[in-house]
Amino acid sequence: MYITLPDQLAAFCERAASAKVLAIDTEFLRERTYYPKLCLIQAATGDEVALIDPIALDDLSAFANLLADDSIVKVFHACSQDLEVLHAALGVVPKPVFDTQVAATFLGLRQQMGYGALVEELCGVHLAKAEALSDWTHRPLSAHQLDYAEDDVRYLPRMYDDMVRRLSAADRLGWVLPEMDALIEKAETERDPRLAFLHLKRTSSLTRKQIGVAREACAWREQVAAERDIPRRWVVSDEVIVECCRRIPRDAAALRRIRGAEQLNDRMAAGLLRALHKGSSANTADIPHQRRHERPSPETEGALDLMYALTRIVAKQNDLAVQLLASREDLHDYLLRRPSPLDNGWRHDLLATRLDQLLEGECGLTVKDGHVELL
Repeated sequence: MYITLPDQLAAFCERAASAKVLAIDTEFLRERTYYPKLCLIQAATGDEVALIDPIALDDLSAFANLLADDSIVKVFHACSQDLEVLHAALGVVPKPVFDTQVAATFLGLRQQMGYGALVEELCGVHLAKAEALSDWTHRPLSAHQLDYAEDDVRYLPRMYDDMVRRLSAADRLGWVLPEMDALIEKAETERDPRLAFLHLKRTSSLTRKQIGVAREACAWREQVAAERDIPRRWVVSDEVIVECCRRIPRDAAALRRIRGAEQLNDRMAAGLLRALHKGSSANTADIPHQRRHERPSPETEGALDLMYALTRIVAKQNDLAVQLLASREDLHDYLLRRPSPLDNGWRHDLLATRLDQLLEGECGLTVKDGHVELL
């Protein structure tokens, strides 16, 4: 069903309100804008598939209310971008959420499995991806586009039922649901300009004080990009911001001597300079810590190798992707007693206690038939 009229949308939302599960996907474009342009919403219950056209509809509040109904599980595949798009367009983050890509890793399937591969694995259906790069802003949409869009949600309710059944049988549903809650929390805070610096690239060489400068510079860039609805890189690049944080230029002339900043007009240069100077005089104590790729010391490198070998054993024993269980950075943090995902929850119960035994010399590793095993 292709929905372009308010009455059609209201009728669908009324029917969907009694469903236990609502599968959702979106088509959008964002190459030339800050805010993603929502072009199509695909939604499916167990009984019907609806394609909602936000370009034809001025009011999507009925669907927004459906997304906010916490009695309905919203099922996505790889939901992070969809959550961001829906939040920007409708002002609501769907909850509760179930992400089939995340759930797949708890069922022994590979990390970041694509939707088509998962449908083939669980439903035995091969999906064509011929419309993946379509221009979804163009109207009318073709029959091939509509078929492709329907397929993106058609199988999600069935896969959700199958996954929940298998996760419950394996006593892993309690592991998965907190991961889904974390996706919602991230979507709700993603647009905070004061946290934009956490996504800044090439910051590993910056000092704590320089990170404080980066926070203000990135917040300024987010505000400008949002006001003008342009990609943040069109305002100023990550490389320029990082170099500005190192130099802290005093005036526009010094700023423009940084390669890539010479195109800034007087107003933009003044705004960036104010942000840099504000950051340089700020108290850095309240700046959230960034996750950095820190090279282990020679003393800890060997311990980390053993910890990672143990992690691979535990992951294999439990039919989990090793990356889902712990990364080397997670292990490094745990070894140095810094905050880590291993500190609590299912990862702690499954892995951390064994790591403690390894680090305390209460267990060891050996090689048998070419494979590393626990002693």
